[in-house]
Amino acid sequence: MGRIRYTIPNSFTALSLLLGLGSIVTTQVGDLEFAAWLIVWCGILDTMDGVAARLLKATSSFGAEFDSMADLVSFGVAPAILVFNAGLQIGGIEVESGQFWVLLTACGVFVLAGAMRRARVNLATDKPRTGWFTGVPITAAGGGLVSSMILVLIRHDDVSSVLPLHLYLPILMFVLAILMVSRLRFPKAVIRKSMIINAFQIINIIAIFLCAIFRVFPEYLFGIGVFLLVAGIIAGRIAADD
Repeated sequence: MGRIRYTIPNSFTALSLLLGLGSIVTTQVGDLEFAAWLIVWCGILDTMDGVAARLLKATSSFGAEFDSMADLVSFGVAPAILVFNAGLQIGGIEVESGQFWVLLTACGVFVLAGAMRRARVNLATDKPRTGWFTGVPITAAGGGLVSSMILVLIRHDDVSSVLPLHLYLPILMFVLAILMVSRLRFPKAVIRKSMIINAFQIINIIAIFLCAIFRVFPEYLFGIGVFLLVAGIIAGRIAADD
């Protein structure tokens, strides 16, 4: 029974890793939309493995390390490859051009920052107080923001066609990389003292799950991703000053 208890959350992690790999393959064959949804689903599975581990009291060192490896693939490598190919297919960036190398560098920096952040978390040498992350989580950066942004660009090609994506995409990846390795405090999705905040979290988690399952309203996913990123950074600065 003990082995089964630990197998359940690790199975969610394994599936997330495999879907991350699937996203990479799907991106390479040209289906960017489905590849982006696969990353969104990885985010759902990442939430489920954490909840399962806590409910079953099945947290372990192996599970933590396995989760880190899966996160790096699903929310680091897969989003980077997705953005890189989006720059080529949607942004019109030409291979071997200066824009090509800038975007490639930005995507590489994003993956490196994600790996460094996961390593720092595993060392557990600078944990902030309970309920906070140090730096923006790779799941929020790659799983929440990047994937939903690509979905919006695909769904609204009339808008994406006039945007200077050769400029915006590298900037986004560089900024997210900096935020991941920063010392900023970023709030976790945990039960708070405020009933309003708790209700807001629950409603949005349900909405995100429904959007992911039915593959609808990527605009909502992107909007809430941007809102939570900005609000989280502001909340972290306020907490740091307390």
